[in-house]
Amino acid sequence: MTGRRVLVTGGAGFLGSHVAAALVGDPEVDVVVAGDVRRPEHPVDGVVYDECDVTRPDTIAPLLERHDIDVVVHLAAIVNPGRDHDLEYRVDVDGTRAVLQACIETGVSRIVVSSSGAAYGYHPDNPEWLRESDPVRGNDEFPYSRHKRLVEQMLSAYRSAHPELEQVVFRIGTILGPTVQNQITALWDGPALLAIAGSDSPFVFVWVDDVARAMTRAATVGPPGIYNVAGDGRVTVHEIASRLRKPRVVVPAWLLAGVLRIGRALRLTVHGPEQVGFLRYRPVLANDALRTDFGYVPSKTSAEAFEAYLESHPGVARR
Repeated sequence: MTGRRVLVTGGAGFLGSHVAAALVGDPEVDVVVAGDVRRPEHPVDGVVYDECDVTRPDTIAPLLERHDIDVVVHLAAIVNPGRDHDLEYRVDVDGTRAVLQACIETGVSRIVVSSSGAAYGYHPDNPEWLRESDPVRGNDEFPYSRHKRLVEQMLSAYRSAHPELEQVVFRIGTILGPTVQNQITALWDGPALLAIAGSDSPFVFVWVDDVARAMTRAATVGPPGIYNVAGDGRVTVHEIASRLRKPRVVVPAWLLAGVLRIGRALRLTVHGPEQVGFLRYRPVLANDALRTDFGYVPSKTSAEAFEAYLESHPGVARR
């Protein structure tokens, strides 16, 4: 039996490059194709690079056929929100639909999709620990969260209509790594940390190599299903501030909402008052199913992933 032939959409990005490298080193994989709109600055040896623009649906099936792909790891998405929500929707939602349809047309046997803890949404009545059986309620006011909800609803419909296409859906916590930059890590770069009065703002972190190894298992021998992907435990904003040796600026929710409302009106920031909920009601992911049902135990806890991030970003924490 020959090994898997895997396409990684978004394969030139931060996560995609790590996943492609992990797949190349797996004995169950024969071919790894990294599809993206650009080539990476540092190509991975053994990876085939090809153009893949998920906003051009007519190009995806020919790409799959050209490389005789039987597994797709779909990572193409816009993670950091901006002002062009239409583009974000085309990439995140329409792009996923195009990839799914191409998989059906070409007989791909399995798709691995990077969803997010954001799919659960940022809600005051979220349980203390979210599990895969909890409802997906991504907030309409957060485009990224809303898009992940819509994508998961689409995936559910495809599971019913096309059971021949196996799915592994990962709801991933905040990914940390040696080169990562996102809206979460940006919170730690200033002289102080913002905290909402009355909220611990807990975070779950996962080291990028753990995500890449879990993705590799999902593309090869892992069971289909939906799994939260996060390190054990959580880290509160107060613990983060203490570790960074930086003061906390604790503000009431109403005050921060007002400041953000004015800031967005003046185009000083892309964030509005809804960002208060993003900071206040963090989705905290339980990883029980990942460990027991999927068969992968992250090598780093949330706290250890944060420490590894600080080691690779020595200027973030004060000495």
